[in-house]
Amino acid sequence: MSTPSPASSLNAARRARELAALADGAEVDVLVVGLGATGAGAALDAAARGLSVAAIDAHDLAFGTSRWSSKLIHGGLRYLASAQLDVAHESAVERGILMERTAPHLVHAQPFVLPLTPLVPRAQAALARAGFLAGDLLRVSARTSRTTLPAPRTLSAVETRHMAPALRPTGLRGGLLSWDGRLTDDARLVTAVARTAAAHGARILTRVRALSLGGWGAAVRDELTGEELQIRARTVINATGVWAGGLVDDVRLRPSRGTHLVLRSEVLGGLSAGLHIPVPGETNRFVLVLPQGDGRVYVGLTDEPVDGDVPDVPEVPETDVGFLLDVLGSALDVAVDRADVVGAFAGLRPLLDTSGAGGPGRTADISRRHAVLTSGDGVITVVGGKLTTYRRMAEDAVDAAVTARALPAGGCRTASLPLVGAARPDALAALEAPRRLVRRYGTEAPAVHALGLADPELARPVVPGHPVTGAELLWAVRHEGALDESDLLDRRTRIGLVPHDRETALEAARAALTPRVC
Repeated sequence: MSTPSPASSLNAARRARELAALADGAEVDVLVVGLGATGAGAALDAAARGLSVAAIDAHDLAFGTSRWSSKLIHGGLRYLASAQLDVAHESAVERGILMERTAPHLVHAQPFVLPLTPLVPRAQAALARAGFLAGDLLRVSARTSRTTLPAPRTLSAVETRHMAPALRPTGLRGGLLSWDGRLTDDARLVTAVARTAAAHGARILTRVRALSLGGWGAAVRDELTGEELQIRARTVINATGVWAGGLVDDVRLRPSRGTHLVLRSEVLGGLSAGLHIPVPGETNRFVLVLPQGDGRVYVGLTDEPVDGDVPDVPEVPETDVGFLLDVLGSALDVAVDRADVVGAFAGLRPLLDTSGAGGPGRTADISRRHAVLTSGDGVITVVGGKLTTYRRMAEDAVDAAVTARALPAGGCRTASLPLVGAARPDALAALEAPRRLVRRYGTEAPAVHALGLADPELARPVVPGHPVTGAELLWAVRHEGALDESDLLDRRTRIGLVPHDRETALEAARAALTPRVC
């Protein structure tokens, strides 16, 4: 059984020690602000190069955009359609790195069916088929194995209905089967990256808010105590996503809102694949139906511009809900209405505004390329991009920081550095633990499972009909840096996506946070 290394364990006691050391004046080579995927990735990249690192977030790991994604690791097909060949290739390469080297326990092959309904003209179907074949060429160019991602193919109408029984049979000509990468959970990826950074010596500090940044470091506030202090650093990386412009001048973003609905699995029957449902009237836009394997299905997503102040947690407008339900209704034989929506979430994409004045236009048309910007006083800001390419974004940001300050660092190692819990597929398959735990914790799954074996109370699900157990909540407190109920229910697990389930699980979350003999 793999027990967690103390070096990779994040908890309240470690946070207090490391924050106190910084308050006493300890200087670090790199201060990373923001602990979403890119910020955690930058902390890992810098620490793996031998630099001393502190990484802070005003809230929690994956508090912002990194927990609101579609949980997909895209191969770049969408970017081929808009002739962004470099972005497409980069996405395919990063997908292969995650699936085959750094996180094979968290990223798996996901089948998708594009149903050929009467609303999909034959010309559009032919274009989609060509696109999937081009996507497979991207896989080849990225040197991702065929055993990792199977080949796309055409399905008969019978095969299509077998994989997605909820589809309307009238006029169904068949379907197109394709494959992409899917995360068990985007917030769990961020947690694994942050813990791997901690194992390499990075100080990972949540609930520490940056008040101002400069080439010398940052003025910060401990959000648990209210104490203000300074963190001295030779260079600062601003990885705060949609909030980046609030800390550094001259960073212009055009946030885009992506909304998902949460349905109970029984509403759509026995889905054995995800669905690409074409948006009527558009040639290259789809709504995704994403079975999660935990009794829930996500349906998304929108791409709408957001004006004004950026909220900590975006609201889901009813217009988004209506749009997604309408697209579902265009292809399904079952009626899905507002009462079936048990939860919803929206994330804000930090798209770089290259128009010069934040002019009008669809955010769907803005490039997903990332950019690394250096302010006049030397603060490095990384913006744009997407979850799939977080590692490359982090590498580019650390490269810029190393160059700007002539830091004594080695080369980037993260393309071949396994994250906490990672192992070869055969090693993961041999672990003596439930498969669901292996897909969430990798080699640490037996240790999580052992908590439940030692205490049957911890082995029980904390919400009827949802698989998360008390053992997982306790593990998150001891080893994954969870400090309160929201950390446990909204990020280390995703119970909180359904408000009713969240309320039911609150007592178990509070019990996990109560000190007990280890």
